[in-house]
Amino acid sequence: MEEVIVIGGGLAGVEASYRLANMGIRVLLYEMRPQRPTPAHRTDKLAELVCSNTLGSMEITSGAGLLKAEMEMLDSLVVSAGRYAYVPAGTALAVDREIFSDYITKKIQDHPNIRLVREEVKKVPRDRVVIVASGPLTSEALAEDIKELVGFDYLYFYDAIAPIVEADSVDFSKGFWASRYGKGGDDYFNCVLTEEEYKVFYEELLKAEKIKPKEFENLVCFEGCMPIEEMAERGYKTLLVGPMKPVGLVDPRTGKQPFAVVQLRKENKEGTLLSLVGFQTRMTYSEQKRVLRLIPCLRNAVFVKLGSMHRNTFIQSNRVLTPFLNMRKYENIFFAGQIT
Repeated sequence: MEEVIVIGGGLAGVEASYRLANMGIRVLLYEMRPQRPTPAHRTDKLAELVCSNTLGSMEITSGAGLLKAEMEMLDSLVVSAGRYAYVPAGTALAVDREIFSDYITKKIQDHPNIRLVREEVKKVPRDRVVIVASGPLTSEALAEDIKELVGFDYLYFYDAIAPIVEADSVDFSKGFWASRYGKGGDDYFNCVLTEEEYKVFYEELLKAEKIKPKEFENLVCFEGCMPIEEMAERGYKTLLVGPMKPVGLVDPRTGKQPFAVVQLRKENKEGTLLSLVGFQTRMTYSEQKRVLRLIPCLRNAVFVKLGSMHRNTFIQSNRVLTPFLNMRKYENIFFAGQIT
C-alpha cells in the first residue's frame, strides 16, 4: 500500500499518523515549521500547545474525561504524552508544554513506519489517501487550495492566548493555594481581590487599548476561549461567573469565600512558570502589563509570555464531509482536527 499522506503535525496529525503507523501502514507526515512559521507557534516541535496547557477534565463523568479514557484504551499518543508530562491541576489533565511536545516529537521521529518531512504543502493531492490536519493556522497557499477543493468559503473566529508569569515575581501573601471544591489538591494559586480592587480592575480593563481585527472582518470570538475584555463588556458581574468566579473556594486566612479570584496554574513541572487561567486577552502588550498588575498578587509580575489573538479558520464540515470525516466529492481525502 502507498504511504498515507498526513498534512500537519499538530495534535490531530500526530495522533492519526501514530495510529496508522501502529497498524503497519506507512505514513508520510508533513509539518511546515520551522520552514514556515505561524502567528502563534513558537517552536518547530510537533504537537506544540499554542493556547492552554490543559487537555481538559480527567473525570470519567465528563465528556472530555470519557473521551480521554476511550483514547487511552486505543493507545493514544496524545493521552500518553499528557500522562508523561502531567502537571497537577485539580481534575484537569494539564501538561508541561515542552515535555509534552518533546515526547511526541521523539515518538514520531523514531517510528519506523513514519517519514517526517519538514516542508510546506501547498496543494492537497487529489489521487492519494490524504488526511488534512493542517489546523486553524493553515498557510495561505494551502488554505486557498483547500477552499478550491471543498468549494465553499471558510468560516472563522478569533482565538486568544493567556499570559504566563514567572512564579518568583508573584506575591503569594495576597492569596492561597487550593483547587475549586477541594478537588485534586492545592494545585491552583488563587489571587484574591476585594470588591473595591475588582471594581478598579474592571474599569481599567474596559478602558484598555486593544488589538483590532482587520478592517474587513468582524470580531467573532470563540465562546470557549473568550478574551477577558470581551467578557467584561457583557456586564460588571460577567467575570465573576467566569474566570474570576470565587465559588468553591474558601480563603483559609478569613474562612470566607473571596469576592473575586484570579487563578494561576503551573506551566511546567518545576513550577517556575504560572499561567493566568482563563485570562485570554487581546489587549496591547503595554496595556496587559498595566492592567494585570492591578491584581494584588501580580503587582510586580514578570511576564515571560503575553497574551495574543489570532484568526482561526475552518471548513464548513457539514456541507463537505461524511460522518467519517472524508469528503463527499473525494472519498480518499479526510479532514481531522480543528480545521473541521
